[in-house]
Amino acid sequence: MSSISHTIASELGVKDEQVEAAVKLLDEGNTVPFIARYRKEITGGLDDTQLRDLEERLSYLRELEERKHSILASIEEQGKLTDDLRSLILGCETKARLEDLYLPFKKRRKTKADTAREAGLEELVDKLIDAPSLDAAAEAAAFTTDGFEDAKKVLHGARAILIDRFALDADLVGEVREQMYRAGTMTASVVGGKEIEGAKFKDYFEFSEPFESLPSHRILALLRGENEGVLNLNLDAGDDTIYEGLIADRFDLDTHTSSWLAEAVRWGWRTKLYVSSSLDVRMRLKEKAEEGALDVFATNLRDVLLAAPAGQRATIGLDPGYRNGVKVAVVDSTGKDVATTIVYPHQPQNKWREAVAELANLCATYGVELMAIGNGTASRETEKLAGEVADMIRTAGGQRPTPVVVSESGASVYSASPIAAEEFPGMDVSLRGAVSIARRLQDPLAELVKIDPKAIGVGQYQHDVNQVSLAKTLDGVVEDAVNAVGVNLNTASAPLLTRVAGVTSTLANNIVAYRNEHGGFASRKDLNNVPRLGPKAFEQCAGFLRISGSTDPLDASAVHPEAYPVVRAIAKATGLDVEGLIGNSAVLTKLRPADFADDRFGIPTISDIIAELDKPGRDPRPEFKTASFKEGVEKISDLSPGMILEGTVTNVAAFGAFVDVGVHQDGLVHVSAMSDKFISDPHEVVRSGQVVKVKVMEVDADRKRIGLSLRLTDEPGAPAPRKGGGNKGGSKGGRPASKPRRDNTKREPAGGSMADALRRAGLGH
Repeated sequence: MSSISHTIASELGVKDEQVEAAVKLLDEGNTVPFIARYRKEITGGLDDTQLRDLEERLSYLRELEERKHSILASIEEQGKLTDDLRSLILGCETKARLEDLYLPFKKRRKTKADTAREAGLEELVDKLIDAPSLDAAAEAAAFTTDGFEDAKKVLHGARAILIDRFALDADLVGEVREQMYRAGTMTASVVGGKEIEGAKFKDYFEFSEPFESLPSHRILALLRGENEGVLNLNLDAGDDTIYEGLIADRFDLDTHTSSWLAEAVRWGWRTKLYVSSSLDVRMRLKEKAEEGALDVFATNLRDVLLAAPAGQRATIGLDPGYRNGVKVAVVDSTGKDVATTIVYPHQPQNKWREAVAELANLCATYGVELMAIGNGTASRETEKLAGEVADMIRTAGGQRPTPVVVSESGASVYSASPIAAEEFPGMDVSLRGAVSIARRLQDPLAELVKIDPKAIGVGQYQHDVNQVSLAKTLDGVVEDAVNAVGVNLNTASAPLLTRVAGVTSTLANNIVAYRNEHGGFASRKDLNNVPRLGPKAFEQCAGFLRISGSTDPLDASAVHPEAYPVVRAIAKATGLDVEGLIGNSAVLTKLRPADFADDRFGIPTISDIIAELDKPGRDPRPEFKTASFKEGVEKISDLSPGMILEGTVTNVAAFGAFVDVGVHQDGLVHVSAMSDKFISDPHEVVRSGQVVKVKVMEVDADRKRIGLSLRLTDEPGAPAPRKGGGNKGGSKGGRPASKPRRDNTKREPAGGSMADALRRAGLGH
């Protein structure tokens, strides 16, 4: 365990004791959010990101240790375990190295080499190695036997033995694999006859880039192109003589003197080690790509979940559509649906006036303050409808509702889900989406937790990555986001409660059932009355659950119940009661945390408590802000190079950011067009949900591709400044110029004239 802790500590750049303490807490059943927020003294202040990384590495290293002991037992059972081998196995730092060492001892089917050994040909191999000047064919003649009737077959058998030695040498296998990854190149070409069908992969029809510089999204695009039968991929290891030299040096083979040894080395490299190394490199590239994709997905999801909430304001949700109408749902300030309908303002019905009148009546009846418009088909037309309704209300003397375009990704998934069916058993499936759109404007986090994170539409090749790893990563992001904000115990849905630290699905349902039966929780203590919610679960969840109007004012804060005595001690020291202390900045800013620290609650926790008392229940999310789309710009054909527009970032990938500028097709700001300085990660500049100003650089209406720039001084068609940002690499491929807004998860590389134009304009690489 100390070895594992030391390894993790080195990787995280923290002390061994911090890791050991965190591991102990995790093993005791504590959750990451709880440890990060309420056990800072014990872990030395490890945050949730460090703890997630620690947890993942802990799992890997423990699996590695288990595998080591399993392998040691297997080799010992065979009677082949030496002290040196034991030391090598125990010293392994990766699973790949461990399996290399175990390879010679694995049970396997009988090979040509095994048959040759049984025929006594090992002696010939050693003879030809020791005396490379010997005539191999003449020497082989003396070893003929059943199955090896002539010298040619004997030499083939001897070669099989030698190649088997190469393949089972752990050091050689590892060295060759690393050399191939360092020096090799991925090349791609189009499968004959697939040029038109696979046009979306055009940038990879003639492609070459070193393994080490291939970014995540490009690897996944190449692998997808191969899986779809469009691309032929080849892993070019580089100069064969380098690998042949590694083999010869490892086994001290004089390939200059012996043509037989030289041929055996060439054969061993091309037929055995190249094949195994290619598989290893391909797996390594896939893992690298998945890691990058998961990082992008996690960051984007965190940004979307922690987007600014509009707050408790009556909202009308509009799910746009043409033939099937605009689905409408009104929710009150608490998110409860109070009215639903469908209007048909667009083609073919064109009942515009009737729709305006009906929507205006709903807004006036329910005091609607916000109009949430889904960003799918007919979004801009519906936004115009909402604007007319809002203006009509203002003209009539009422308060003008504010129209806001919101992402509807995942709304249809939610509509057909068991959660939606349970929430709205009597409501038509199509109308549930409108409710979701309205609620996600009020509180994105509370609504989006009901949807599978993979359906929220902020990923990069999400269907091409390991789905178990994806789900685990995204679940961690959702859990951390929910607990960072906190949850209202008396209004939270069961899906939201399930994301609270320590609350299982069963406990979430029990909490809701208790609330329904008893009319809500009067204090956090009442949680102890919930069936099956024991002391451990209470310890984990209580600090993240808020109760407004509780008998104890601290129940509305992030102060954990275990620390209430500390607050009362602080209040006593200041001569105030707890209620008088909360929000009293004049008093709180003068306090010294060290004066109230003890063996259990150290300075970090006391500092957190004082900060929380200053701004109890503060929401870490940003202030609510919306983008204003340009009047008259509703479709791609309305765009022209040089336009400066306001838009909302809908997704951030490794190569750039997609921005909704209100034309039913998101444009791409390539990473090289984000700043005048080098940018390696678009997240350094933008985040999902952010409102930005962009300049239109290139428009291809036929291919629905839009090139944008965050540098408003850029001139369309002009070369980008040399100091501009962008990813470096040897790819001949370009980048997507835009994406369909309703499919944020299936991005493919763009190609052809648009990609060429983007490169000329400094938006390619």
